[in-house]
Amino acid sequence: MARATTSPPRPDGEVLLAAEAVTKSYAGADGELPVLAGIDLEVRAGEIVALLGRSGSGKSTLLRCLAGLIPATSGSVTYRGEPLAGANPGTAMVFQTFALLPWLTVQQNVELGLEARGVPAAERAVAALRAIDLIGLDGFESAYPKELSGGMRQRVGFARALVVEPDVLMMDEPFSALDVLTAENLRGELMELWASGQFPTRAVVLVTHNIEEAVLMADRVVVLGSRPGTLRAAFDVPLERPRDRNAPEFDALIDTIYQVMTGREKDTAPHLPGRPATAELARRTPANTPLPGASVDGLSGLAEILAMHGNRCDLAGLAEELGLEVDDLLPQVDALDLLGFAVISEGDLVLTPRGAAFARADVQESKKIFADAVLEAAPLVKLIVTSLRRTGGTLRAGFFRDLLAHHYTSEQTAQQLETATDWGRYAELYSYDAAPEQYALDEGGAR
Repeated sequence: MARATTSPPRPDGEVLLAAEAVTKSYAGADGELPVLAGIDLEVRAGEIVALLGRSGSGKSTLLRCLAGLIPATSGSVTYRGEPLAGANPGTAMVFQTFALLPWLTVQQNVELGLEARGVPAAERAVAALRAIDLIGLDGFESAYPKELSGGMRQRVGFARALVVEPDVLMMDEPFSALDVLTAENLRGELMELWASGQFPTRAVVLVTHNIEEAVLMADRVVVLGSRPGTLRAAFDVPLERPRDRNAPEFDALIDTIYQVMTGREKDTAPHLPGRPATAELARRTPANTPLPGASVDGLSGLAEILAMHGNRCDLAGLAEELGLEVDDLLPQVDALDLLGFAVISEGDLVLTPRGAAFARADVQESKKIFADAVLEAAPLVKLIVTSLRRTGGTLRAGFFRDLLAHHYTSEQTAQQLETATDWGRYAELYSYDAAPEQYALDEGGAR
């Protein structure tokens, strides 16, 4: 791939894409399910914008609205000042799952967008070969997707998007399906290409859930809140490229974004030790309080590590010590916070008295502490227990799956039930038989 030879593009003030008061809702059995609420966003020529947020924040939905692939429910999306009335002619998309046609060669896959625009065959071939060479695929023109590694397949996706020379390249978590080393390599090469001035696009919008990736790549990081997605904050990234992950300024920006992303800013008072605020508990439902994708082993392990560090540890330092990214710890951090076992304070993760007791207890005592916590703070676990008590002690998983389907995608529903099953089993609140997909009340458990 090309090396940097000229200065990277700089924001020149021209607004290419704009969203104004954009909302998006989907119809559900209980009425409208809001996904985005009042989003205002501009994308200017010469900048990379990262849309950062957790599952449920509507990042991908917003990206698709900007690309004109789905219409906004209300508000407006404009390209160069003109309202969209269908697919955005100035954008091209790179997807997480590659989205290649397996019966076409690399070159044929790359030519698809040009073919759809009616470009003659000879002209298509020249443009496709140029894009293939630019993205580092020279020599693979006649290969089929099944012959390529994940990284090479994603290069085809980039070449297919770039060959049409869009004003704005849209990337929906393009590195998340790749292994760590492949993702790092491809990410670095793309940034070198952007810095070289040869990148055939004027702006980039990147969807990611990875804070470090956002700070590493973007000129501006836009943080979305969840359920529905709202614009929580935006950060300019004034760091020179290539960016040094070890620089204090890099770490400081990651810490600041993390605090905003989790809703725990430094000037926000923490919850009372040992439990979340009572008013917050009273408002929790399975719909507005999703369970983090953390197993009991995972959250217990993090609690024990914190206990060994004197009940308090800097998150970034802990992640580095464990050889992980900060984002890798977020599900476990969220689980400890949800259960009242830990709070975030000044960028540190701090065990509460209840969390310290849980971390240091023997197995039977930890089960009792955990059972109390999940019944108090995890609404889906409480719903399963309450439903089982009211129906004679057994219920099929399909009952809860149908309830959750009004608020979550099928993937999210599966994750919610997987977590609830793990937590309820450990707490000895109920058992689960996978063959009939049935929950059964465990009256002789830890409670």
